[in-house]
Amino acid sequence: MTAEEKKTENAEAASEQQVNEATEAREVKTEIAEQPAEAAKEPKADKKPKVQLSDKMESLIKTVEEMSVLELSGLVKALEDHFGVSAAAPVAIAAAGVAGAAAGGAEVEEKTVFNVILAEVGSQKIQVIKEIRALTSLGLKEAKDLVEAAPKEIKTDITKEEADKIMKQLEAVGAKIELK
Repeated sequence: MTAEEKKTENAEAASEQQVNEATEAREVKTEIAEQPAEAAKEPKADKKPKVQLSDKMESLIKTVEEMSVLELSGLVKALEDHFGVSAAAPVAIAAAGVAGAAAGGAEVEEKTVFNVILAEVGSQKIQVIKEIRALTSLGLKEAKDLVEAAPKEIKTDITKEEADKIMKQLEAVGAKIELK
């Protein structure tokens, strides 16, 4: 193993440890915030750490606990720059968790209802009028007026499949169609 590989491995281990410590610190803050006010006033001496920590590690944890989220973010970036590593995966997971909680579980829904809009008639106006009549229940004059008034809605609140079918038929005769 080369010196460069050892340095990278050490940097990754240090970065991972710091991210884990920051996560633990956030969990401790959450636990403290969830406790009743009286329980928060009790001394923490009766709680024993799960892992034997050195004095340096304990002071580091205390320092991290006192930092704001912005300061922690800056610390992570500084460590990444200093050691030439990236903590993208743990940060992305944490950010996704925060974003999911902030969104309240709202999901982005795929659009299921469409409006077909005749944007431009093209060079085959008569053929477009015939297709409009075939696709709708409009008479010749109404279909002609609709085509001449482009951009105009042809059909509203239809499924994706029906909208695609209409779009293909009208584009085959030279019209430009928009789906909204």
